[in-house]
Amino acid sequence: MGRHCSFVPVASYDVAIVGAGPAGSTAAYRLANAGVRVLLLDRATFPRDKPCGGGVTGRAARLLPFSLEPVVEDTVDRLDCGLRYRHRFTRTARGPLAYMTQRRRLDHFLLQRAAAAGAEVREGVTADAREQDARIVIGADGCNGASAKQLELAQGIVHGVALEANFPHEARFAHAMLLEIAVIRGGYGWVFPKADHVNVGVGGNAEEGPKLRAELRRLCEEYGIDPDAAAETRGYRLPMRLPGTTLARGTTAVIGDAAGLVDPFSGDGMYEAFLSAKLVADAALDVLAGRAETLEPYQEAVERRITPLTRAGWGAKRAFERFPRTTYALARVPITFRALEKLLRGELPEPHAARGVERVAIRAIYAISRAAT
Repeated sequence: MGRHCSFVPVASYDVAIVGAGPAGSTAAYRLANAGVRVLLLDRATFPRDKPCGGGVTGRAARLLPFSLEPVVEDTVDRLDCGLRYRHRFTRTARGPLAYMTQRRRLDHFLLQRAAAAGAEVREGVTADAREQDARIVIGADGCNGASAKQLELAQGIVHGVALEANFPHEARFAHAMLLEIAVIRGGYGWVFPKADHVNVGVGGNAEEGPKLRAELRRLCEEYGIDPDAAAETRGYRLPMRLPGTTLARGTTAVIGDAAGLVDPFSGDGMYEAFLSAKLVADAALDVLAGRAETLEPYQEAVERRITPLTRAGWGAKRAFERFPRTTYALARVPITFRALEKLLRGELPEPHAARGVERVAIRAIYAISRAAT
């Protein structure tokens, strides 16, 4: 008597990740390192550049399971902070606040680490997240990518805008983050040091877009930088997730900028990229091991670990928009800087975790934020 057999199709990969930026490559590294069959796709060919200030905070670097030293171009331990070119203070940290790099180097480095861990990398391909032959699909192709729309995720996103350019290196800017607060509504200007140049930019609310070029020129002039020496001038959007935005459904999810995980005040998304990569990798491993059926625990982890920081970012943004002088006066108090230092270095998980007099300073800023609503 014949035996009847049924065949269950097996996916070619356990996980397909669309987008090989910091979030995608880090997730691919973690999963491949755990023995998962990972496909990592990107439409670009690496090394490639991306507009970005290029700062990796100490707390972001702590999340990586390997050192960024090969691509670090400057280590920042000093904050120079001004308010509309009229006030200024300088604070020095007890250790590194941030590591300066360039996205063409950082992203290529992370991609190489993912490949070395065993991920299959395909560059120069346009991928549809709906058509991947994988048990799990993760969208990580940034705010201009299509994966979030294809997967019908991260629909509640608003955007800020920024404009940056590179200028000849000057030693006076080394080892410092120079910030000029409230030069543009909802944001600030910056000067970040790199190995052979400085990155200068301005960013803020979306409606400030038409003012960015003039404000970038003024920032240069105020700091004695020749605005006509600008190279690689580029504008870009900053995606910011609104409360309740869905980031996971079934065995699909979005991470990093594709999920709108950019801090509303600082405009930094590197910490959120690395953390969301870790959180989605943990959730994916649970699904693959049969401990969970969906990636929805990833969304729950984002709400626990990232949403409090996002909420704090919106609060700081409102405070500096509505009451810039009062908020700046609080920010320049040494105790407030110590709390900020601990946040940037990863010694505090989020502002509400501050204690003692540092907590008092943080609560004062929150009080201003509530008054601004």
